[in-house]
Order: sequence, then structure tokens, then C-alpha cells
Amino acid sequence: MLGKNIKYYRLKKNMSIRELASEINVSPMTVSNYERDARKPGMDMIKALAKALDIRVSDFLEDHGNSLQFVHGEFRKNVRLTKTKQEYIREAVEEYFSRFFEVVEILGRKTLGASPKTHALTLQDDVEANAKKLREYLHLPASGPVGNLIEVLENQGILVMFLNIDDDDFSGMNGTVNGRPYIVINSNMSAERIRSTLVHETSHFAFAWPESIQEQENEKMATAISGAFLFPEDDAFRELGGRRTAVTNDMISVCQEYGISMFLLVKRANICRIISDAAAKDFYIRASRAGWRKAEPERTAKERPGLFSQLVYRAVCENDITVQKGAELLKQPYETVQKQCAAIGG
Repeated sequence: MLGKNIKYYRLKKNMSIRELASEINVSPMTVSNYERDARKPGMDMIKALAKALDIRVSDFLEDHGNSLQFVHGEFRKNVRLTKTKQEYIREAVEEYFSRFFEVVEILGRKTLGASPKTHALTLQDDVEANAKKLREYLHLPASGPVGNLIEVLENQGILVMFLNIDDDDFSGMNGTVNGRPYIVINSNMSAERIRSTLVHETSHFAFAWPESIQEQENEKMATAISGAFLFPEDDAFRELGGRRTAVTNDMISVCQEYGISMFLLVKRANICRIISDAAAKDFYIRASRAGWRKAEPERTAKERPGLFSQLVYRAVCENDITVQKGAELLKQPYETVQKQCAAIGG
């Protein structure tokens, strides 16, 4: 446990083993041995490590997922994320869910309910059909806007975690913890991109992907499914009509209704042949000049995971844990948790 925690907080601080070793005046091999639990640091060294990593000594005592079974999804082979950041993301996932499942154990595992079976859907060549299957998998109607997508996923037993990481090369990842699917999302993205990424990652574990499919084709199909899921073909024709000669401002209201970007709306409209290739190209040129490729204006309220805090507040209100313990689990100020758990009108 101690070694895993040293590694987690080192990665969180974006320090290499060599840099941490220099801070505490030991060799890199010594730090490596600490992280592998091949050697136990004394109390003076633990204090030095805590000071170098800007944490409390007690933080080293937390159980960061040692009792949980994780299967993390693979990062794409051509991803530009450094190995250190990839490693940090996995460690951050395990640290978060160690706290999450601590309150689940207190309240009882039935609190979470059943989770959907992974790789249960058969992939077809028809993207629209795949998107409808995915909607059915999440118990949603075949068409129409999807409201709070994170609530939909959490209500279906899929765990969602936000990770504040300042790197555009990371959008999301999926995996399982104790057999239950999870999705980790870069919280720095726009609300619309978060929604697209949530569906993209869900498709990765909901479908049984053929082993013969190439990674690039896999990603392309998952992206296409995500677009058709959020803005189905039937909805595209109903909202936009059968034929449009240009991309116009009235389409913004459709983006707001469906929680999608204008780029996604135009892509879907072009795929459905509602707008021509020339009209789509003209939009892409104008949008690029306006800087939308990097920062299209957000038009949707950002959704956030709520299950973890809901369970902790419940445990506090039922006197299963103290307010202080709730604050530690959520890593929130004591006053915030106390206010949330106060009696109405008190």
C-alpha cells in the first residue's frame, strides 16, 4: 500500500523517480524500491517524502485500490500522451475508486445495483443500427434528445469519473473495476465533447469488437456510433428538414437541444445527405477561421458525476460515517459536506 501511494502522489505531482530521489537525497533505485515495496522507508524518510510531494504523512496510509480488481483499457498506439501521464491516469483511477468503493462497502454492494454486461452487442456494418442498439443497451428510446447522459450511465450501473488533466491528447478511457464498467473523462473538455466521448467510450465496452478490426477502424466506428447515438438520422430529418443549402444560425438551437457541437451536427447532416459536401466544407472553413476547431463555444450545461457524492452524503446522513470521514472520501472541505447533510430548514 505504501509503495503504491508513493508512486501515485509522485505521478500526480508530475515528478520522475530521479527528480523525487534528488529532492529527498537518495538514489533513484531507492525510490524505485520504495514504490515496489521492496524496501520500507523509516518515519524520517516518510516525512521527507510527504514534504517533497506536498501531502500529509497520513495520505500514505490510504488504501488506493489494493483490494479491487482493475482492468484498464488500452491507450491508442499512436497516442501522444507520455508514458508517465498514461501511468498517472491509471493510478488516479485506482485512487478514486478506492474511495468510491469504501463508501459502497459501508452502505452495502446492493447500493449500486446491477451493471450491464460488457461486450454484449454484436457489431454491424450499419452505424445507425449500431447506435440504436446502444440506445437500447442503455434503456433509451431509439430517437430523441438524450438528457443528462452521465445520469443515464450512472443509473445503468456504469461508473463515471472526471479527471482534471491539462492535456488535449487525453479525452477519455474505459475499463472495469471488480467487473463493473467505468469511464474516466478529461473534465477540461467542452460539455459537448464530454458527451461525445462518453458515448464513444461506452461503445468500446458495450460491443463485441472483432479481433481482426484495426485500431484506427475501431476508433472511427466508435466515433461514428457516438454521432448517430446523440443525433439519430430520424431526428436529423425531423429537426433540419430533407434538404439544406447552407449551415445557418437556426441550427444552433438544435445543437442546444441535443447537447452536441455544430461540428457534429454538420457531420451528421452531411452523412444523412441533408447538406451537400460543398456546404459542409464551407462551414468547416468558416468555423476554422473563427477558431472553432480548438474552441467551439459551449452551448450545453456541463454534466458532472453525482453518484459518489450522493452515496457519501447518504452515509453521513444515516450516521454510517462522520462528516469528517465524508469530507476525506470526497476530498471536499468539512463545511461543504456538513452543509449538504444538514436538516432542511436547519
